[in-house]
Amino acid sequence: MQKPLISILTPFKNTAPYLSECIDSILNQTYTNWELLIVDDGSTDNSYDIVNAFADKGSRIKLFKNTGSGIIDALQLAFKQSKGDYITRMDSDDIMLPNKLEVLLNNLTTHGEKHVAVGLVEYFSETGVGKGYKSYETWLNNLTKTGNNYSEIYKECVIPSPCWMLHRNDLMACDAFNPHLYPEDYDLAFRFYKHNFKCIPCDVVLHKWRDYSTRTSRTHIHYAQNHFTELKLRHFLEIDYNKEKTLTIWGAGTKGKLMASILLEKQIPFEWICDNPKKIGKAIYGKTMKDFNALSNIKKPQSIITVANKTAQKEIRGYLKTLNMHALKDYIFFC
Repeated sequence: MQKPLISILTPFKNTAPYLSECIDSILNQTYTNWELLIVDDGSTDNSYDIVNAFADKGSRIKLFKNTGSGIIDALQLAFKQSKGDYITRMDSDDIMLPNKLEVLLNNLTTHGEKHVAVGLVEYFSETGVGKGYKSYETWLNNLTKTGNNYSEIYKECVIPSPCWMLHRNDLMACDAFNPHLYPEDYDLAFRFYKHNFKCIPCDVVLHKWRDYSTRTSRTHIHYAQNHFTELKLRHFLEIDYNKEKTLTIWGAGTKGKLMASILLEKQIPFEWICDNPKKIGKAIYGKTMKDFNALSNIKKPQSIITVANKTAQKEIRGYLKTLNMHALKDYIFFC
């Protein structure tokens, strides 16, 4: 019986130093019925030649040049050319552990459609992994071990962008990579969440995530924090916003102000509270800032919390508990 085909979607741009190691890790997979749809997104180094040398040696590697511009156009092209019943993504500067495809596929075939197979990830770097990235790795892996990834989806991307697998039909159902919304991996996680695709718990490291100073996620404007805030708010308003409640922003820092400006532009009413005595009672964008304790007098509040300080977050959770409020339903931490 023919084993199912897995399509691997991989954009690349100027990753020549890492491409051979990446492709070798795919060639060394224990599961062998795969195709690699790998798309050059306008490389100016010798990346194309490196991939082309691999493609000349085997029909499973299919090389294309991006007919558009950017990662999303490249992913769209790769998906259009793919034939697999199962779809996954790979970054051209990363490494798959040998059993990655086998584990993800086995989990998907066990649980069926409307599920997302994910695996643990491990950052690595020639210069050492920064504290922030290591913290994100730990946080993300803890979610993946239990399959409760969506529980903190408004904080950060809860699906590791190069370590997921999905049934083709499900990827089509959530209209992946359409329209052009960045960061595209975070947008995709929200689409999975919106369609209630359950994350399959996994406690195995399947992917090595390379970090270096010129990595796209570090340097491109599409991955700046303001894009994260706009994307999170966009999906919140579509998925979890309850119009019968009073939307309430907590915090008047950079994220809080950006969020307020977007809500004002969209003419969505909201209250605004903070703990800064210098701001309480004053108006920002025409909205008067209120003290946290005002929440108890706000009719049916639904809170978006932009306060990043961990100690303050703990205090906020305790306060919300005294008001008998529940995560996602009554309040959401956006950082």
